[in-house]
Formats: sequence, C-alpha cells, structure tokens
Amino acid sequence: MEVDEDTAERPERESARSDDTHIRQSSYHVCDEAKVEKRTTKNKSEAGEDLMDTQQSDSCDKNTDRKIAITSTASARDDKVMPYLTLVLIGETNSIDLEPNNVLLDLDQETQVEKFSSKLYDLCGRHISVINMLGLPNNEDIPLYQSVHAFVLLIPNSQHVSQYTTGMLWFQKTFGKENIPHVITVITHKTDENCESALQDLKRMNSFSEKRCHTCIRSMADAEEIITLLEKIDVMLSERDTDYCCEQSPGNNGDQKKLYDVHKTKITTEEKAEAETELKCDQLKKHVGAEQSKKNYDNREVQCETKEEGVLQMDINEPIHKTICNPFEENLKKHQKETEKLLRRLHLQDQHQHMLSSEDFVQIGPPIKKTNEIFERDLVCAFLQRLMMLDYRARYITVQQESSDVNNSQAVQVSDSAVTDDDDLDALFTTNVDIDQSKENHVHPMDVQMAVFHCSDSFLKQKMITKLSQCQYALPLLVPDPHTTNLECPLWTFRQITKTWKISTNKENAITVTMKSMPIYKAEIPMVSFFRLGSMSLSKSQLMNALVNDRHDTFFHRNCKGSTKSRHLMDGVAEIAWYCPAGKDNDFFTDCIAFCNLHGDSLAIGKQREILTEMSSVIVVLVPTLEKCQESTAVISMLYKSSKPLIILNADNDCSAVRVKPQKYKLGLKERSQSDVSEELKKIIKSLLSEPHTSFRLETMAKVSGIIVDEDQKICQNGKSAAMEIVELIEKMDVAKIKDKFLPCQGQLWSNWCKINKELHHLKGDIEKEKGQKSHQLMELREKQCDVSDSKLMRLFTQRLQSLPPKEREYFLTWTQILIDALSTDDLSSILQNYDETWSEVLVLKKKHDKSAQLKHKQTELELLSKKLQSATFGLEHIFREMGQIYEAHKSLNKPSLGQQPDWTKYPELAADLMISGHPMELMDGDAGHVPLIWISNLLQEVIKKLGDQRVFVLSVLGVQSSGKSTMLNAMFGLQFAVSAGRCTKGAYMQLVKLSEENKDKYQFDYILVVDTEGLRALELAGNATLHHDNELATFVVGLGNMTLINIFGENPADMQDVLQIVVQAFMRMKKVKLSPSCVFVHQNVTDITAAEKNMDGKRRLQEKLDKMAQLAAKEEVCDVECFSDVIAFDVQKDVKYFAQLWEGSPPMAPPNPGYSESVQELKSIILSKAKQSTGITLSHFSTKIQDLWNALMNEHFVFSFKNTQEIAVYRKLEVQYGNWTWALRSEMLNIENQLYPRIEKGQLDKVELSYLTKEMSKKYKEITKAIMDYFEDDKDKEMLVQWRGRFENKIKEFHEELVRGVKRKLDEVIQQNNARKMLDKKKTEFENNLLQKSKELAHQLKCIDNEEELKAQFSSVWSHWVKELASDTKPIENINLEEDQLLVLQDLGVELGLIDESKRSKRYKNLSETGNYFGYITQKKYQKLYEESQQFQENKREADKDTSGQSKSFFGFFQQWFGMASTTQHVEERKPKNYFQYEEQELIRSFIKKIEKECLEAIKSKPVATRGYRSTYLQELAKNVKQRVTEFESGKKFTFKKEFTVDLSLYVFDRAEGWLLNSHKIYRDNNDALTYLDSKKNEYYNIFRSFCKGSSSAVVFGEIMCEKLKVSAVEAVCNKTGVDIAGEMMCSFPAFSENRLNLEKHVLASLAEKEDFSRFISYIRNPRAQVEAFIKEEVKKYMFTTQKVKAQIILKKNIEDITRVISQALFEATEKFKHRKGNIEKWVEEFSSKLKPKLTLDTISCQNFSDINNFEFLKEEIEKGLKSITTEMSKLSLEKVNKCRQKPDQILIDQLCNCCWERCPFCAAVCTNTLKDHSPEKHSVPFHRPSGVEGWHVRGTVDLVIDFCTTLVASDRAFYPGVESEEAVPFKQYPTAGEKFASWSITADASMLAYWKWFICHFQNELEDYYDLKFQGYGEIPQHWKNFSKQDAIESLDEMCSL
Repeated sequence: MEVDEDTAERPERESARSDDTHIRQSSYHVCDEAKVEKRTTKNKSEAGEDLMDTQQSDSCDKNTDRKIAITSTASARDDKVMPYLTLVLIGETNSIDLEPNNVLLDLDQETQVEKFSSKLYDLCGRHISVINMLGLPNNEDIPLYQSVHAFVLLIPNSQHVSQYTTGMLWFQKTFGKENIPHVITVITHKTDENCESALQDLKRMNSFSEKRCHTCIRSMADAEEIITLLEKIDVMLSERDTDYCCEQSPGNNGDQKKLYDVHKTKITTEEKAEAETELKCDQLKKHVGAEQSKKNYDNREVQCETKEEGVLQMDINEPIHKTICNPFEENLKKHQKETEKLLRRLHLQDQHQHMLSSEDFVQIGPPIKKTNEIFERDLVCAFLQRLMMLDYRARYITVQQESSDVNNSQAVQVSDSAVTDDDDLDALFTTNVDIDQSKENHVHPMDVQMAVFHCSDSFLKQKMITKLSQCQYALPLLVPDPHTTNLECPLWTFRQITKTWKISTNKENAITVTMKSMPIYKAEIPMVSFFRLGSMSLSKSQLMNALVNDRHDTFFHRNCKGSTKSRHLMDGVAEIAWYCPAGKDNDFFTDCIAFCNLHGDSLAIGKQREILTEMSSVIVVLVPTLEKCQESTAVISMLYKSSKPLIILNADNDCSAVRVKPQKYKLGLKERSQSDVSEELKKIIKSLLSEPHTSFRLETMAKVSGIIVDEDQKICQNGKSAAMEIVELIEKMDVAKIKDKFLPCQGQLWSNWCKINKELHHLKGDIEKEKGQKSHQLMELREKQCDVSDSKLMRLFTQRLQSLPPKEREYFLTWTQILIDALSTDDLSSILQNYDETWSEVLVLKKKHDKSAQLKHKQTELELLSKKLQSATFGLEHIFREMGQIYEAHKSLNKPSLGQQPDWTKYPELAADLMISGHPMELMDGDAGHVPLIWISNLLQEVIKKLGDQRVFVLSVLGVQSSGKSTMLNAMFGLQFAVSAGRCTKGAYMQLVKLSEENKDKYQFDYILVVDTEGLRALELAGNATLHHDNELATFVVGLGNMTLINIFGENPADMQDVLQIVVQAFMRMKKVKLSPSCVFVHQNVTDITAAEKNMDGKRRLQEKLDKMAQLAAKEEVCDVECFSDVIAFDVQKDVKYFAQLWEGSPPMAPPNPGYSESVQELKSIILSKAKQSTGITLSHFSTKIQDLWNALMNEHFVFSFKNTQEIAVYRKLEVQYGNWTWALRSEMLNIENQLYPRIEKGQLDKVELSYLTKEMSKKYKEITKAIMDYFEDDKDKEMLVQWRGRFENKIKEFHEELVRGVKRKLDEVIQQNNARKMLDKKKTEFENNLLQKSKELAHQLKCIDNEEELKAQFSSVWSHWVKELASDTKPIENINLEEDQLLVLQDLGVELGLIDESKRSKRYKNLSETGNYFGYITQKKYQKLYEESQQFQENKREADKDTSGQSKSFFGFFQQWFGMASTTQHVEERKPKNYFQYEEQELIRSFIKKIEKECLEAIKSKPVATRGYRSTYLQELAKNVKQRVTEFESGKKFTFKKEFTVDLSLYVFDRAEGWLLNSHKIYRDNNDALTYLDSKKNEYYNIFRSFCKGSSSAVVFGEIMCEKLKVSAVEAVCNKTGVDIAGEMMCSFPAFSENRLNLEKHVLASLAEKEDFSRFISYIRNPRAQVEAFIKEEVKKYMFTTQKVKAQIILKKNIEDITRVISQALFEATEKFKHRKGNIEKWVEEFSSKLKPKLTLDTISCQNFSDINNFEFLKEEIEKGLKSITTEMSKLSLEKVNKCRQKPDQILIDQLCNCCWERCPFCAAVCTNTLKDHSPEKHSVPFHRPSGVEGWHVRGTVDLVIDFCTTLVASDRAFYPGVESEEAVPFKQYPTAGEKFASWSITADASMLAYWKWFICHFQNELEDYYDLKFQGYGEIPQHWKNFSKQDAIESLDEMCSL
C-alpha cells in the first residue's frame, strides 16, 4: 500500500490553531498544525497540481489497460470523518463580491471550472470543490463534471424575487426539475441590510423552501456564516440520504436530459485518498475531454467504483461519459428521451428514419375522422389531412382518451381523500398530491406540428409550410434539431410561398395603390423580432397576434385551445409571420413587415437571440423587471448600446411608452390592457420604420454562420445546380422574349398550326384542293418546328430529366420553377400594375362616353399589355409544352434525332414518369386553345406501359374564371394546381391521384384523374369568341369526366345563367352521343350556408333555371327535352353543395374559412360515394376519348361529328364474338343437316319436325347462351357492352331460330322432291330386282367367257334391251331450251326480233345494273328546255361575277355553284355536258333495275320447278311483269324509256333466273326420269354381272354391292364433312374471315387494289355483295388449291380415316351380334346400317336375291376386302370433289359472312360494315367512305365529277339535293334532316384521311370518266398531292382506318 508522506507526517507537525481562527467545534474537526504548516509552505494551486502530477505519473498511463488501486492512510482523528463535497454556485454575477477575503470563492474570474477550495480546507478541514456558474451560462457552454452534491443559488437582497425566479427557471431547464431538492438558496446582503422582508417574499413562492435557505454578507468573508451554510448543506444532503452523492448515471435510449441519480459512495476513513482520487479523475477529464465537451464523446473514460473498503478502482478504458457529469449533456439526453416519448405517442418513432412524404398524403385514403373519433395515434394523419384542406383548426384537434369504456369514463377526477363528511374540508384544502397524477397531459398542438415537421421529407415540409402560410400561421424560421441540438433554418420550405400586398401612398392629395406580389424569400422588408428575457405571466405570442392579425392566432400562445404546460419541441424555435397591407385606411402598417417570435426564454437560447438581433430591423424585448444587476442586464445593455431600434416591454411597470433616447423605447405592461399596449407598439414600430432602417431578406439566412440550412444538402444542391444551368441562359433576358428564343415551337408556329388545323375542319369552296393546300401548310409548319427544336434550354432540360435520379430530378424541377418564377416576378408585377392602371383609365373614359382617339389608343395599349403579359408568363408548363411540340413535329414527319439533338422519342416517357409522380400535365394548351393529340396519346401510352392499363375515375371541374376551382381541388386532394386572381389556369391540366392500398378494395378503379380547367367567361376573350370557346371547353371537359363539378360563384343570377346555359348544352350533347357523365353543382361564396330554408329555396331556383336552360338548349341541339333531369340523372337534393366563402375576412391577411374546409370534406365524401358506383374508365379508353371529343369539337356540329372510338372498338370486338357464336351454331346445324339429308334423300326419313331439330341443337345453343352471358358479365368492357346485351342475345336467339327453320325448309324440299318421285321409287325396287335377276341369268349363260372386253360388249348389247323393256311405259323428260323460250316470249309481247338479236349479240343486258350512264335508254320530255334556261342563268351570273374575279368567293357564291346556279368562267365549253341526266336520276333507274331483278327472282323461285318441272309460262309471267313495272316507273318522270330498255331489262332478268331454272329442272329430271335412273345403274350391274360370270357366291356379290353403296355414301359424307371443316378452319385462321364484317371489307378492298382490275371495282361499286361473294369463292379456291392445300388435304385425310373407322367398327359389331344367334341377311343389313348412323347413311339395299347368305363372318371378310379398296380410292379423292359437294366451303362461308348489313351510304354508296343484318337502333356506318364521284355524283348542270369525300362534306358549308325532284338544298352539316335514308346513317367527319380511294381515282381516272361519261375537272379536278399516293399507301390506309 502506498502511503502519502505528507499524510503520515501530519500528526507530528500538528499544533494548536491561533485564536483568531473562527471555527465551530461542534460540527467540524479542527485541522492539525501539520495541515496548516503544509498549506503555508505550498501554493494552493500547486498543491493540487503536485498531487495530480504525482498520481498521474504513477498510475494513470493512457497506454495501459490495468486498473489502478489508490489508498490512503487513516487521518489522525478517526472519531469522525467528513465526506467529500462538490458545490456549484449559481445565480447572477452581481449577487456576490469577489474580494481576496471571500472564503467561499477564491478571487478567480474563471467560471465553470471545478476548483479545490484551499480556504475551505483551511477553515474546516474538508475537501470541498467549488464550481463557479454565476451568470447562468447557456446549456451548450456547460462542460462535463464528475459529480455534484449541492447547488448554491446566490441572490442579492434587493432583487431577490426576480433573480430567484430567473435562477430557478434556468436551473430547471439546465439540470431538470427533479434536482431542485439539491438547491440551497443564499440571500446575500450588505453589512447593514436586513433580509427579513426578502425571506417573507420568497416564502410566498411555491418552489421556495425555508429549510434550504441561508443568508450571508455579499463579501462571503464571515467564516461562521460559511460554516453554517455548510452545515445546512449537510442537513439537506442527509435528509436526501447522506450516504449518497449526486452523480450522473448512464441513460437508456439516448435520453436528452440525464437525471441526477443518487450514486452511492462509501464513506471511508481514507477521505483524503478518496478526495485525491476524485481529483485525479477530474483532472484526467480536463486533460482528455475538455475540448470535446460539446461533441460526441467516443474516447476512453475513467470509471471510478468502490471495489473494497478504502480502495477506489479506476478503469481508464471505459467511456468517459459514464463517470463524468455534465448538466448540458444531461439536459440534452433528457430532452431526447422526452422527444422520443412524444414521437412514440404520435406513432412517429420510425419516421425520423423513414420520412413522411407528400405521396403519403396526396393519396385518396380513408375519410378524415370526426373529432370524437380521433385518438393520439390518429393525430398526425388528422393534422396533415386538415392542413391540406386549408383548415386552420388542424392545430386545435381534440384528442379522445383511449379507454375500454369511453362512455363511462369520468370527465373530472375524484379525490381519493374525499371519503367521509369529516374529511370534506381536508379534501378541499389538500394539495393535488392525493389526486391521480399518472395520466399524461395531451400532446401540445405545436408539438404535433413540429413533430410532423421533423419527421417529414423536404417536399412534405415545403408543402406543409406553404399550407400553414395559407392558413395565416407563423412559420418556423430557426429550428433546433431535437436529436443533435444543431440549429437549422428550413429555407427550402419558404421557396414556394408568395405574398401579395398593396401599398397605399398619398401624393399630391391623390392616393395611389401599388400592388406587389413576389416570392417571400425575395422580399426585402423590415423585420420586428420579439424576445423574452426571463419568465413572465404575460404571453408574448398573444401580444404579437394583436400586431399581425387581431382576429386570428397567427402565433400559438398559452391561452390557445389545447395548450398545455408541457411543451417539448418549441423552445428555441423562432417563428416568422408577415403583415401584408390591403391598401386600405384601416391597415395596421403601410408596407409588408415580418414579425419574428423567439419561443422560450432567450437568456437560455443566446444563439438564436444573437442571430435574430443581427437580422432584425426592430427588436422588442419583454422582461419581468427592468433593474440592474440581473442576468438580463447584460443582454439589455448590449441591445441598448447597439444601433438597432429597441423597444423594452417591462412586466412590472405600468408606465406608458417612453422614448429613452433616439430609437430606444420602454413601455410598461403591468395592469394595462393588451389593446392599449398593441396600439402603442404599432405607433412606435411605425415611427421606427419610417426612419432609415435595415431590411431583412429571407434568402440571406443561408449566409448566417453557425446554423444548418436545409438547402445545403447535396441532393438539393445538385438539383439547384442543374436548374441554375437553365436559369443562367435566361436570367439576363427580357422575360417577354424568353419563350420566343428558347421555346420557339409553341409560339407563333404552334398558334398558326392550330389555326390552320381548325380551318381544315371548316373548309369552303374547292374543298379537296383547299384541304391539300392546308395539309401542306401544316407539314411546312412542322418542318419549321423541327428546324428550331434544338434550343440549348430544351437540350439541357431534357438531358437533366433523363440523367438525374428521381429525388434529384424532383429537386431540379422544383428549383427550376422557383428560379423561373423569381425571374419573372418583377416584370409580371410591373406589367400587371400597368395593365391595372390602363384598364382603370379605359373605364373612366367609357363612363364619360368618350369615343375619342384617346380611348382607342388606351384600348390598343391594353391589348398590347395583355399580349405582353401572356409572353411574360413563363413556367415549367411551357417547357413541357415545348417538349410536346417537339415530339409532335418530329413524330408527324418521322424525323430521327441527329447529332447532338436530344432523343425526342423519349419525351413521352419522361413526361409519364412525372405524371405518375404527381405532376400535373397540360391536356389543353391554354394559349393556343388546342389539344396536342399526338403528344397526349403517346404520353398516356407511356403511363399505361409503366402502370398497366389502370382504371381511373375522371373528375373534371367547370366554372367561371376566378371562382376557386383550382383552390377547391387543391384543398380536396392536396394538389398544387396554380391559384391566383385572374386567368390563373389556362387550358386544362390533368393529374393522377392514387387510391391508398387500404382504400382500393372499396372502389372499382385505381386512380382518380383530376382535370382542372381554365375559367369560363374570361375577360381576356370577348363576344362570340368567348361563347364559342366556352362551349368548346365545356363540351370537352364534361365529355371527359365520369363526374363534373359545376362550380358556381356568388349569387348573381346573370352570371349563374350564363354558366348554366353552357353547362346544360354540354350535357345535352353528351346525351345525344350516348355519353352519360354525372355532375355535382358546387355553389361557392354563399353568404349563409347554414340556413336550411334558404338552401331549399336556392335549390328550387337552381332547378328552375336548369330546366329552363335545358329547354333552350334542346331547341338549339334539336332534342326533345322538357327538364334537366331528362338530360342527365340529377337529384337537386343530393347533387347540389353549398360552400362558405373561402376567406374568413378580407385578404391578404384573412385565414381560410373553416366552413370552407368542412364543405370541401363533405364534397369529397359525396364524390367518393358516387365514385363507388362507377367503374371509371381505363387509361387507354381515356386516351381515345380525348381524341374523339376533340376531333368532334373541331367540326362545327359536335353531335354529328362525334365518334366514340372506344365504343366502336368494343362493338367491333363484340361483332367478332358474334361471328364466333353464330359460326358455332351454324357448324353444329350443318353437322345435323349432314346426318339427316342422306336419310331423307335415300327415302329412309319422310318427316322432320322443328322440335326435333331444336332438340338436337339444344346442347350447343345452351353452350353459346352461357358463353354470351359470361362475355357480357366478365369482359373488362362490360359497362360499355351492357347497352348491346339485350340486342345481341335476341339476335342470337333469332339466328338460332332462323337456322333451324332454314334447315327444315331445305330438308322439307328434299322430302317434297322424294314425294314427287314416289312413282319412280316404287319402280326402283322392281327395276333392281329385275336387273339383278337378268344379270344373274346372263352371267350363267356367258360364264365360259373370260375376256373382259367381250363380257362388257355382251352386257352392253343386252343392257339397252333391258332398259327399253323396263321403261317401256314411262315417257322420258327432255332438257329445256331457255334461249328459244325467251325469244318466243318477247316476240309474243310485240318486241322486234332485231332488237332482241342486237341486245343478245352485244350482251349489254348482262351488266345492266352496273351500267355507268343510262342516258342512251331514255327520251327526254322537258329536260332540254330546263337545261337551256339553266345555262342562260349561268351566263348572266358569269357576267355579274366578272367584277369580283381574283377575290375569294363568298359562302353564297360557293353555295350557288354547288346548286348549279353559278359556274366559273374557266373551261366553259369543255365542261358543257354531253347529256343532261342527273346523278339522282341515274341512281333512280339503277335502283329500279335491282328492284325488278329481286322481284322477278323471288317470283321464279316460288315456282315448283324441282318437283314438277319447268314451264315456259314462267318466263311469260316475268316478261309481262317487267313491261308493266317499266310503264309504272315512267309515270310522272321527265323522261320515257326506249324499247331497248324494256328488252334489255327482260333479258337481264331472264339471265339472272337462268341458272336457277336449269339447276331446278336437272333435279326434277334426275328424280323423276326412269331412263336417267337406269343409266346411272349400268356400271353397278355390270360389276354384279361380271362377278356372277366369275362364279362368285352370293355373299361375294352381295359384299361387292355393299361396298359400292358404302363408297358412294362414304365419299358423300367425307366431302360434306370436309367442306364444313375447311370452312370452319378458314373462319378461325384465315385473316379475312376470322373477324367481323369490317375486316372482311378491308380485305376485299385490298384484294381489288392488288388486282388493279377496273371491272371488278365497278362490280364492287355497283353490286358489292356479288363482289364480296366472288372474293370469298376466290379465296376459298386459293386456300384449298394453292396456299393451304396441304392443310386442306390433311383435313380430308382425317375425315377419310374417321369414316373408315366408323365402317369397320359397324361391320365388326353387326357381325359379332349374329355370331351366336340366328338371323337372315335382311336383319344383318338392318343392324349394320343402324351402326353406321349418324355418321353414314346407306342407300336401301334389296336382299331378295341373297336370302341364301348365312355366313356373316365370310360376308364381313369380303366387305373388309372391298373396304380396303374403297379406302385406297378415297385417299385419292381430290379437293375438286370436295368443292363440288353439297356442302361447298365457299357457299358455307358466303352464308355465314354475307348474312350482314348491305345498306349503302346515300352519298358515296359505301357499304355499311355492321356484322348484324338488322342492327337497329345502331345507325349504318363505315370507315371506308369515298369520294362521291366514284359513285357518279357530279355538280348539277356540269360534267364535273365530285371528288369530295362525304366525311369531309358533312363538316363543310356545302349543300346537296336529296332527291331528283328536290328544289331545296340541304346543308351537308344537317344531312340527317334530308330524309330517312340519310338519317339512318352516321357519317363522322374524318378530314378524308383514307388514301385508298384517292389512289383509285388517280389510277383509274380515264376509266371512270369513260364509264360515267363525265370528267374530273373544274370542281372535280384531282388535287395534285393525291397523285403521290402509291398502291401500297392505299392498302396501308385501310389498316389505319380500321384501327380508328
């Protein structure tokens, strides 16, 4: 054991102490003389240093890990040992005099350093260390200490109350409230002062304890007073447990304030050794850790612990902070612990790692909970949701206590002590100790706000602060980080806040109001900062509210709802708010002023105070008292001496404002009303700011040292750097010229393009030529756009979008917008100011009715300012618009990106990423008023690629300008559509809002797509332009939305009426085009929304207005409507929502009205509840809908022009399914027919019931009906399909029934034919028996002949005798000679033979219905005279038009030309018509011919030719009918037919009937002529004869007969089955047949183009069905014999194998049956035939001559031998045989594919492509319209063929004559009004996009001109650009049209 020499020698040197030493012997040991001697020989400080040096050198080696044992010998006096003691002196520096004789504190100015007190050691012999903390230093300035036993609070007598309060407050904040019992208060006084009154004052304070109080003189020189103080300290500690000392202990979970735990320290007799050990620890701490006291401590520390009595162990390898004690560090850890507890309560404990983001709160989540449903776990979500809805009550949310029984919980606590009556008074006077204090206070509202702030990412912080600003709340400017204590400035969060104010100035007695609007971070304005020095009962924040906004709590204060004593995150936070004047007399201040509020005691947060002092223009300080020698004195002194204006508010003074010296004021607060104080303050601040003062700019906070700025993050700086590259390009430019230079594609070029494109849809005059010119102009403009598209700005912008990671890209975009806005702010403000002034001047002049040049000049100036304003408006949306235009230009021209140019093909993908991430995208360009369809469709296509084809609910909004549409959407969904006064939103924008995961199951869509639009009735537009634009916009927006919000602002009936008229007309149009959106009317800015009666009256008036508007709109839209509910499903009780006004007061200082937020929430609930019933639409459908609506709007008549592409696509898909369903039924019926037909034909079945056929079909029909039901219920487009479900189900039912009836008719015809030949059938058996007998006999006679030729000759010689013998009593049926009969019939009618011969020789009659010109067949009546009059009129008009030559013709001129009332002066002779026959009359004759053809064919087919034979009288009937109908047709016409026409028409009808007559007569002959029948049997009986000759047995011969009959039946069955199968295969796999009617038409047209055969084209034009049938036959032939011959042969082979298998199986089963039972040949044949059915039907076999056969096994073998031969022979069957069978593949396909609609367009004769034959009420339609000249249309009175497409004409100003006799022309735009044949067609304007017919006209120009005897000239001149189309272009255009 080491022994301290000084300690060992001390007893020997001990002597008595001198008398003048004042020591209290009762409590303290007297130090021995040795101590005194030692102290006199050594310097006090050296003693400590020597001790430290000795022990450190011996034992505290940092490089060793060993533990050091330090002991000491016992002191000389062992009877009592005093413990080691560490004291901390706290309080103000003026509370004590630092003099040489001060016993407590040595004369040492160094503070906060632990010093061993030699004076106290000399005085009482104790080791006492003293720490000087006088001056109450900042938390961060307090170093770490090993241990503290007691705190001595020194307060001066005169300032005892204020300094006690300030000192205790500081102590609580620094060391914690729980350590107050370790504080002893010492009142210091002068020698002659009495402290009684001070003690009395302090006793009245709650925290004061008389036991822990002492008085001393200020000099601290009285030893007795010091000893008494130490005794009191010992008593205080002993009461707390004298065996413990106050020492820091390790904390858990990173507590911010570590409690002063009581750490037990063993008291030993070796106190000096212990003291020295602790001293060494302390010195080691100073040496190692002093420089790191403000940082994280990761070094080694010394841990002192008692291992055994008298020995202290120190491990220098342990962390230092475990044994040292720092008040600041303790406080920090305690604060951290409280913060973490707070975050856990708010369920934010994980969010400091996984930050909350904007995406979390922009999603559509569950509805906001009601106040009585919100618990602490819901607080954050409720706060943010309400804040996003601009509800300033978001920070006043009442929280419910979580309890198992909420209803029964006590609202007020009950004291446990209040039990009996006797205890009542005790309970009343008891303290709250008896009450349950376990319950936590609710979370402080500002703690919620700051907790959310700390746990949010940068973008949510920015959005949150922006919303707080809109709620007129103060915003955090300086924020201490709760985890690191770093001071942060969230400058980023202010970047999107813009403030607007008005400055009112008085010049020359005229008040001028100037408006300023700018981003707040740029504003250079004065700032007034408020501090509090010390604790006060007065609320500083409440006082500030009276200065900023006396009606709204801008700053949260202690009296606000929800305030609590516990507040963890606001102390040290500096909040800023702005006062913005409105330019009115009652403004508090005349200019914008920032007010800054430093929360908490600024004495304890000096750093923030210093920063704000430096930045402020005026400083306002609140102090509890204004006296010297206080802690605040130094701060006030410093402020008073500075040049900054200062206002001191004194809480304990009641004086009025006093100006102490220039710019220095003081003001009393005591017993004064807040209004008086605030008024005085306003005056002082106004006065100070009227003098020169410093300005504050928020941006400069980034340059303040010592604080962290959020924008300094690398990711933010990267985004800013990228944005700066762009901004540097434009920052020195005139804002109005930026777009022209860097965004040239969207300027004049795009505007011109839009203008020409609109003109393209409103063509006049020479339509196709004009259209060609305009199309060329459009392409030229696109070329120019491409040429200027490579601007440096766009290149940089798109490169950054592509290269930056998502987060950096978000910063980049935000920074770009921020910086661009900053650039344009000043210019825009200036332009707006000039605009406002000029507008005011114009109004003044108008009021004076001044029509002078000055007014015109001012109006011109106003227009120029408006254009300049538009040019100066520049933002991100313009850059995105430029991207769209660059893409459209390149896409239109298909130009690749070259060299350094960015890849424009990536632009849609980049924009799609942004749209998915929540950026709004421009849907309609507001400047050009146009939708860039190419860009939008490709953008949405990319969104679909990334998200899938999600379903969206489209919510659009419509309303007048500046009615709060965007504000409402932003509040409802947390969006950021632009909001400001005037035309803030231009055009339309769309933004995706995602449904949260928890909400997805409740809805049938994934996103809400919000469409925000510009306002209706904009002031910038005037007159008709406004009305047209508004109607266009309303129709577009209403059409897009699943629901449209109709926003009505105010209660002005005139405004409301205008909007309602526009809206109702839009809904009317939707009804007419079969779109059914819903609507909700939002009535904003209603004065009293709570009055139910008033609301009911308002709804009634709205309903009346809507009904009236509906009736007006019905007249304009030609619709039968009586009320608004006829137009759209509308319930005025549910679909009208009244909104309170947005602002609670007058802007700019008014906060949003909470009632408005409630209305927004209610409206959102209404929208979402309605949306639950909707499935929305897919993104792809939305894309096509945009194109459909816009294309229709481009044309003047929306309803007639609208084409629902998505609906068309769904319908076409349904048509394909319909084709599949009908084919399944048809193929099944064909199989049934194939089974029944042979049986009937062979006489085995003589009746077929309809019920039997229905039963046979029932299984398949059920399958199909189920498939139909599944399709309509499960398809993704089922909502759209439902409109056709009933119709298609009925069509399938009708098809099934017609199919059954059709087969029955066919089979009944066969039965009738069989019945007609019964006489022959009776003879057949007789013939066959006779022939068999004769053959047998002949064979017996000639069996010796072996030569085959001789046998054949012998048989042939006797065969003719047999035939004559057997048919001697029957008359043969002769062939018919139709040509001879036709000649005789016509001659009988009086027709000259020469006319007949000429017609037959020329064969002109054969294509009579396809003749181009019928002029040669007619004789004119008065037509010549009419023509001559018309020509004379034209000559007169031509003379009148000479004066207007060279000028563009008016609409009336073109109207006259089209009517034939005027003509051009060119090519008059050339255009003189060779005939005067009009197109309408030509078509009338053609229709007549077709009608006669149809009637005559129906008549001839009704004759029983197949059963009774042909009669020449049938032709006589036809000829008479023709003659009679021709005579009837001529009646009333302007012409008569020549005889040639009647002859040709008769021959034409005969020709069409000839095929059917010949075929029917052949059937009759085959079925009834005995000779024919016998001739057909010759080969069969020769073979029998030959077998008998060879000596074959009956079984062998019978086997051969069986095989022959099997072969015939098998071949027939195989061919028929193969025919059906080939048709089925082609229906499935052949492109032309596998889809719908439109697809077939496309392939027919493509085939015609490939062949380039004009005659086929004419056939198609005149008789499309015949050409389609010819196409089907041709394609089937090609399929079977060329392209798919192998596949067809495989089908044939398979059927042969199947039928062979059936025969073999039937043979086996029949034979097996008769193996073990008796039976004759007849029974065996019957069994065999039954086994073959239904696959095969054998002809009836007579067994009369084969009754001797009884060996059926042998018969089977013989048949099997023959079967091999049959199989071999069938394997050689050719496909030609299949094509000639009864079930021909081509005829099957014709029946299937041509059973559709064949109606033709009344203008161009294009055939309707609807798959259903009768598709009413669906109108006829076809995408392949063509120039009317193809059909022969020409201009009246000319030979000019019409080259205009009817799809172009219906959008033009042209007119037409609907009939021959029509005298009034009908405008093409109103074509449905021209009659039923026109009204039944839907002809949609498509700008004649189809190149096919343009190529056809160019390619066959000469042939067409010859065919019609007309010319493509004049109005019909072929445009030059048509000649550029190739055949390939023509064919490809068919695909394009089909895809539309």
